[in-house]
Amino acid sequence: MGKLIALDMDACDFFVSKLLQAWDEGNCVFPLDQRLPQAGKEHLVRAFGVSEIISETGAHRVKGASMEPDDALVIATSGTTGNPKGVVIKNAALQASSRMTSSELGVRNSSDEWLCCIPVSHIGGFSVISRALHNGVGLKLHRKFDAKLCEEAGRNGSTLVSLVPTALGRIDPSVFRKVLIGGAAAPQLLPENVVTTYGLTETGSGIVYNGTPLQNVQIEIRDGEIVVQTPTLFDRYLGDEPRNNDAWFATGDAGFFQDDQRLVITGRLDDAIITGGEKVWPTLVERELDSLGLFSEHVVVGRQDQEWGQVVTIVGVPNTPDNSMDIKDIRAQLRDTLPNYALPKAIEIVDNLPRNAMGKILRRSI
Repeated sequence: MGKLIALDMDACDFFVSKLLQAWDEGNCVFPLDQRLPQAGKEHLVRAFGVSEIISETGAHRVKGASMEPDDALVIATSGTTGNPKGVVIKNAALQASSRMTSSELGVRNSSDEWLCCIPVSHIGGFSVISRALHNGVGLKLHRKFDAKLCEEAGRNGSTLVSLVPTALGRIDPSVFRKVLIGGAAAPQLLPENVVTTYGLTETGSGIVYNGTPLQNVQIEIRDGEIVVQTPTLFDRYLGDEPRNNDAWFATGDAGFFQDDQRLVITGRLDDAIITGGEKVWPTLVERELDSLGLFSEHVVVGRQDQEWGQVVTIVGVPNTPDNSMDIKDIRAQLRDTLPNYALPKAIEIVDNLPRNAMGKILRRSI
């Protein structure tokens, strides 16, 4: 039985070396989100049963749980409740995802090079490393996205990159042979070398490219919901029994097939806000806002935005008589308890919030 090893660092050569060491020793890795407050990291370590935490400054062991054979990766996702879940992905699923992506993109081991410049705590970032390692392709690592450095990498040997739409708009994509984008709604007009992808953490990254399912991916629409069957599917959530490998997975996303061929995703079936490729749960932001005591009542919603897809927006009734609110001040007060991408970007002041007969706020009417 293996252990769960938390890698507490951004993408770097040391990350890759410790990843390979963990796999060689039959262990499973859990990349910690470096944007989380320390308290948030510690909570996940305890909740997920991590046995060892490795950072660039050292390592320490804690009492953790055992992992199953061939468990390769755990990615934290908030699922449909907002509570963190550990998505367990087997090595076979990672290999299948790597093969399918490389085949679709026509990856050439001798001339292609992947650039990893998005967080490896997300399946989209980690998958870049996995594809390079499993297929023997060159790999360049950036600790975070920087538009200038990203373009420089494209001009100096990197041919493949995975980005969120927000980042795509800040670079010249023509410097890469192929650019994968996912995590949020993409612009309507895109260069020919840009590939839109659809997938979830549970599907082991993207399984639909430019509206077409990858090889061996099956998709159906049931009652408006996208359900999938693919060899890249996760094994289980931490603490749950393994899934039936033959079972279909309900994504929680709404969509349809256009002209019976191209998959079109119309949005989430839940209330999650997708901003810059990140999933933000309104109730978690609202909980932190409550502690500030600035509003007599408030909700957090996603407002459509051309750059971010959606922006996290507070709609509320202020406690101050003059209705004065400073979004910069609110962001500063929330910065210690929320990751940067979850911080509100706008405020809408109202006199009251609509409620139903039971007194529940009608979120979708706002």
